[in-house]
Amino acid sequence: MPEELLTPKQVRAVYGFSEQSLASWRWMGTGPDYIKTSPGRSGRIKYKRSAIEAWLEARTLKAGGQRAA
Repeated sequence: MPEELLTPKQVRAVYGFSEQSLASWRWMGTGPDYIKTSPGRSGRIKYKRSAIEAWLEARTLKAGGQRAA
């Protein structure tokens, strides 16, 4: 079964990140990995659920600022 791909709108609904935040993170190169289905400004953006989960895991900290294992 292929991996689930989410649109920015679906990411907002599931994870609560606004579409503007996602766009800003793409522009700055700091957000989760994404797929652009065609070149240019009109290209559709999709996110693999696993890429979002990995991005969140990499930013998860324990109390006191330690990185979670």
